[in-house]
Amino acid sequence: MSFTHPVSRPWLGGRELDYVTEAVSDGWISSQGPYVRRFEEEFARYNGVAHGVACSSGTTALTLALRALGVGPGDEVIVPEFTMIASAWAVTYTGATPVFVDCGDDLNIDVSLIEEKITPRTKVILPVHIYGRRCDMDAIMDLALQYNLRVVEDSAEAHGVRPVADIACFSLFANKIITAGEGGICLTEDPRLAEQMAHLRAMAFTKDHSFLHKKLAYNFRMTSMQAAVALAQTERLDTILELRREIERRYDEGLRGIDGITMMPPRDVLWMYDVRAERRDELREFLAAEGVETRLFFKPMSRQPGYYDADWPSLNASRFSEDGFYLPTHTGLTAEDQEFITGRIRKFYGAA
Repeated sequence: MSFTHPVSRPWLGGRELDYVTEAVSDGWISSQGPYVRRFEEEFARYNGVAHGVACSSGTTALTLALRALGVGPGDEVIVPEFTMIASAWAVTYTGATPVFVDCGDDLNIDVSLIEEKITPRTKVILPVHIYGRRCDMDAIMDLALQYNLRVVEDSAEAHGVRPVADIACFSLFANKIITAGEGGICLTEDPRLAEQMAHLRAMAFTKDHSFLHKKLAYNFRMTSMQAAVALAQTERLDTILELRREIERRYDEGLRGIDGITMMPPRDVLWMYDVRAERRDELREFLAAEGVETRLFFKPMSRQPGYYDADWPSLNASRFSEDGFYLPTHTGLTAEDQEFITGRIRKFYGAA
């Protein structure tokens, strides 16, 4: 189905074309091109972190982070129940086991439930900033200190949330706050971790490029053309975040007071505007007929075929996944677009 109001659309209003054209003209289109280093440095500088390691996706960023921290078979990693499956898959890719913790009412991992899931095999806590809401990182970092654990922030949906963990991982997929079409980046203060992630992303070549590979590694590199787009996006990140704050404000105003819509807590940065709705599936069908695309909330990890737990208890994550969805949210969304979308929702519920 073609939608007049898609759920997401990249906003390419800066120097993306100039930078990509320069990369092509100079012939530096591979991962060795200068735009990769320029993007890594600029994104790290923006976030106040020493080192950036660009890679091919947010999922590969998480995988590199876990591998650099020594996570492997026999280890456990604390992962939210309410997240996109890539958070759990990255753990599985290393041979470790994800251990799931339910979400709170803000959809983020419930920090009060983490400690009971820690065992002698736990190595990392992997919080996810869901839909742009920052997790309680002070409490998580305190737990990590008490139990001598490492922390990897999944910041795929939270560009603009300053990282504090050992490693923070960002996605640059086309629907993210900033994009390169595909891609990801890891941020860390630790030069050894940065060096290890860069080593792992490039097939663990030795410095003399002897074709002797001493560990299992990956081809997780970012091309210079992707980095050119990501750099141009990073240069405008403050503007992008401000425009998205306005989108959040307009949705708040347009949806407030509708009987049938439950508003969600405010976001630290806006990735997607999420709500809960009575008769959600009927509403989504109605909106689709009006040209408005929407998306469902994540399904709990314990309901995923690869992690299915027949004995899983009643979960907040299940409750939210049954009636939650999100509305079109992208930087180019106009006030007129939002007036149309909220007007259709008001019409569905018979609101004035």
